[in-house]
Amino acid sequence: MNPLAVQFAGLALESPLVLASGVLGTTVASLRRVAQAGAGAVTTKSCSLAARPGHPAPCVLPWPGGLINAVGLSNPGVEAELEELAEYRRTCATPLFVSIFAGSADEFGRLARCVAAAQPDLIEVNVSCPNVESEFGAPFAADPEACGRVTHAVKENAGAVPVSIKLSAQCASLARMAVVCRQNGADALTAINTVGPGMWIDVGMGRPALSNRVGGVSGPAILPIAVRAVYEIRKAVDLPIIGTGGVSCAEDALQLIMAGADAVGVGSGVYAGGVELFGEINRGLAAFLKERGFESLAQAKGLAHREGGPDSPLAQGQGGLKPKREAP
Repeated sequence: MNPLAVQFAGLALESPLVLASGVLGTTVASLRRVAQAGAGAVTTKSCSLAARPGHPAPCVLPWPGGLINAVGLSNPGVEAELEELAEYRRTCATPLFVSIFAGSADEFGRLARCVAAAQPDLIEVNVSCPNVESEFGAPFAADPEACGRVTHAVKENAGAVPVSIKLSAQCASLARMAVVCRQNGADALTAINTVGPGMWIDVGMGRPALSNRVGGVSGPAILPIAVRAVYEIRKAVDLPIIGTGGVSCAEDALQLIMAGADAVGVGSGVYAGGVELFGEINRGLAAFLKERGFESLAQAKGLAHREGGPDSPLAQGQGGLKPKREAP
């Protein structure tokens, strides 16, 4: 029995780790490399109906708390994406999630219909990108009615393919957004996207470092926000959740799982840790389960919502994993 295996939206994953949508999801070769490194599923970079050039360089900036990016949702368009999806299907068995974005509910529906024809294992709906607001307006994830329309449109066109809505922490009520998504047919939720937008100024030049001036903030700095988001969503709905944001070690992943996540997205952590990070986190999760005498991750899921005390599962152990980072 594989103690790291999880069930997610009807899918059997060999690991709870999912490659989050981003630059590693642009080619079959990179997706396959991540799958071979230990990911339970891989997510493509977000695609649209038509090709987009995105924002000019510099568009990704490392900073002490993680990354700021304003790639601008660059992609070759859905027709080219379908060719990549077909090639991945021919060469790799690890479940494939496809991220999509559009400018209206109608466009989301048409795009979902195109993508569903390629039979991915899940469609992830990006309604929460923070660095293209000047082009698309406020993200759909900030408006319950708009998010509901998008969810409904995608579900109507996705056929039998499960749908996960990628939510933003920057909304009036994550619980309300989660309920709206469930009411409109969502099969799962992803939380969260990058936060912001944020800005980094090059003090030598005296101007913003990114060509777009602002970008989405990711990395270790947003982990507490992601944990809180997953915790609130789990209290509101019983949908499967991919907890995403700031994961760079097994303890980070465990925080999201204990907050209620069924799977854990890993994105910008690969910038520093390489694709080998997936194997490292898997080994850390396995060590935690062995130390606690747990047979599966299901026993750790949602622990933060349960009553504590001397008889709680964690109280029987000898402390948590050694933190990768020292507390400030």
